[in-house]
Amino acid sequence: MTDFFAGISPVTYSPDAPADQLAYRHYNPDEVVAGKRLEDHLRFAVAWWHSFAWPGGDPFGGQTFERPWFGDTMALARLKADVAFEMFEILGQPYYCWHDADIRPEGASFAESNRNFEEIIDYLGEKMQAQGTRLLWGTANLFSHRRFMSGAATNPDPEVFAWSAATVKNCIDATQKLGGENYVLWGGREGYETLLNTDLKRERAQAGRFLQMVVDYKHKIGFEGAILIEPKPQEPTKHQYDYDVGTVYGFLKEFGLEGEVQMNIEQGHAILAGHSFEHELAMASALGLFGSIDMNRNDYQSGWDTDQFPNNVPEVALAYYEVLKAGGFTTGGTNFDAKLRRQSLDPADLIAAHVGAMDVCARGLKAAARMLEDGGLEAARDARYAGWQQNVAQGWLRSATLEDIEAAVAAGEIDPQPRSGRQEVLENYVNRFV
Repeated sequence: MTDFFAGISPVTYSPDAPADQLAYRHYNPDEVVAGKRLEDHLRFAVAWWHSFAWPGGDPFGGQTFERPWFGDTMALARLKADVAFEMFEILGQPYYCWHDADIRPEGASFAESNRNFEEIIDYLGEKMQAQGTRLLWGTANLFSHRRFMSGAATNPDPEVFAWSAATVKNCIDATQKLGGENYVLWGGREGYETLLNTDLKRERAQAGRFLQMVVDYKHKIGFEGAILIEPKPQEPTKHQYDYDVGTVYGFLKEFGLEGEVQMNIEQGHAILAGHSFEHELAMASALGLFGSIDMNRNDYQSGWDTDQFPNNVPEVALAYYEVLKAGGFTTGGTNFDAKLRRQSLDPADLIAAHVGAMDVCARGLKAAARMLEDGGLEAARDARYAGWQQNVAQGWLRSATLEDIEAAVAAGEIDPQPRSGRQEVLENYVNRFV
């Protein structure tokens, strides 16, 4: 045991707890909603990188957090793991997620880094077996080290491509070893700053081949989890090849991977792409790509992905409405890709941030479930498109030509009359639930 969270008891569902007590006031993991326990609906995960590896810096200032495990030794990596699993015990969430660089120190060579990685994976496995917390997904950090300054799979240097492929191979192995339910690829630097030094067609081909090798390896080793791509617009390069769900779908189609890869969608990235979170979720569902989510929020005044914990119940409700419409999570879940504010220095702040976020998500999901059960939104949508159920309209979609339709219009059989979209009515309807 460490003393980092000394004095903080496991958090329980206690809706009437005093205001200054850390308690779940809306998240009761055993509450049954729409036929399933809340824990099984939401499948919460803690992000190792933001919670235990982030030092509290920003573009204008360095480290503000003082953590006893900060450093580049295996002893400190094990201490970090000890603290992490103590936090998991306090929160009681079922899952966590990692990048390789979050959990092991960088070695002087690839071989040394991998030895460190394998050792800490075994240590995590022992702690998981003892405690029961599971791995939602693993991934590789192919963006922080200076070798990745020009990308990983899309790098102009083939040696960086090879290093990245070897790293991903080892991370998939580790994810499988720990029973991870997904493996995520996200291109933190898979894009370009300027076309002046970029062969865009070549880089897309490299990224496509890289992903094909990942999918081939998944099948070769019998990894049963999902392969997920996380769209990352403008972060950090201006022109990202994985800009949004629609862009990634086109990429997958181009390289014959649309049946092999799903989406891990983040709220903050959806906003940076000029979309809403629910838009990206609905798009992924419509294209058959919905997999998992990173739950956070942006500061809408900053224009950057600030990775704040969610606190907006109406936004979260609309997101979970799309999740439930898509059939809910299978291998995916709700990963809190969110970090404390750099002034939130205390261990209790880390617990409070997750507790509040889990409550917000529980409120949002329960509101979404009530809306689906009520059926008001779906009835309004059905009514709006009812004309397309008529035989004539169905024929236009199946077999009619432009000449056929023009003849019907010219004969006076068609007389369009605009109808209200009733947006304000539907917004009022949503507000009844949130």
